[in-house]
Amino acid sequence: MPEDTSALEFRTPWHLWAVGILGLLWNALGAFDYLMTETRNAGYMGQFSPEQLDFFYGLPAWAVAFWAIAVWGGLLGAILLLMRKRLAVPVLLISLVSMVVTAIRNYVFASGMEVTGGSGLAFTVVIFVVAVALWLYGRRMARTGVLV
Repeated sequence: MPEDTSALEFRTPWHLWAVGILGLLWNALGAFDYLMTETRNAGYMGQFSPEQLDFFYGLPAWAVAFWAIAVWGGLLGAILLLMRKRLAVPVLLISLVSMVVTAIRNYVFASGMEVTGGSGLAFTVVIFVVAVALWLYGRRMARTGVLV
């Protein structure tokens, strides 16, 4: 007698765990950076020049808000991926859009390039690529029914 496929548990693909855990760790680093910067942790912020500190501490409140949404949204999105929740997709998209707003502010309308140099922009590009990849992955998993 054939098994009832509706009774079979849908297995989570191994790559969801890999991507979810790596996404969680990546975004946890972003959250750590945000917390250390916003609390002005002397040990952490000691690695930056006075010009960089002035730049980071001089962000307008709206830019800090978008940065917070980007960071905490990315972390929440990774957690939702691991929980196999469809909500991960819009949360990761909001995080990505917030990151883009922050980057445009920092590198187009402010002196981010002068203050952080090419390495700051290069790291921002890496952050953008990871955010896009996580969002596209989540979208794919939602379309294939892995995320519910």
